[in-house]
Amino acid sequence: MGKKIILGIVLLLFVLGSKAQTTDTKIYDPSANAETDIAAAVKKAKAENKHVLLQAGGNWCSWCIEFNKFTQTNGSIDSLLNKCFVVYHLNYSKENENKAVFAKYGYPQRFGFPVFIILDENGNRLHTQNSEYLEQGRSYNKQKVFEFLLQWTPQALDASLYK
Repeated sequence: MGKKIILGIVLLLFVLGSKAQTTDTKIYDPSANAETDIAAAVKKAKAENKHVLLQAGGNWCSWCIEFNKFTQTNGSIDSLLNKCFVVYHLNYSKENENKAVFAKYGYPQRFGFPVFIILDENGNRLHTQNSEYLEQGRSYNKQKVFEFLLQWTPQALDASLYK
C-alpha cells in the first residue's frame, strides 16, 4: 500500500510540475493591440538604428516558449538581439488571431509557429523565417539562430558594404 501512495504522490508532482511549465511562461498578450505595439516597435527601431523581430506565436506553443528561453540563455544571441533588434511577440491564439496583422505580412502562419518576421526601421517586411530550419532536437541550433539573426541586422543590409 505504501508503494502505491508514493507512486501516486510522484505522479501528482510530475503532473503539477509539467502543468506549471506550460502555464507560468506568458510572453504573448492576446489582449494587446498588435498594430499599435508594432508601430511603437518600429518607431523605437528607427530611433535606435535597429530592425524589428516579430516572433509570432502564442503562449500555447511550446516551441515559441522554448525559443524565447533559448535566446535569453545564450549570451551571444541575446547580445545580438539587444544590439540589433526590437523584439515583439505577435500573438496568434484562439483569443486573438490578429488576422489583419498576419495578412499584412503575407500570412506567415502558413509556416507554423513560431515564425519570425523581420521588419526594417520603416516597418517594411524584409524576411519571413520558418523556425523549423533553426531547430535541433528539442530546442534550437545556436549557430543557425545566430547566423539567421546576423544576416538580417541593419549592418548586414548596409548597401555601402557591397560597393
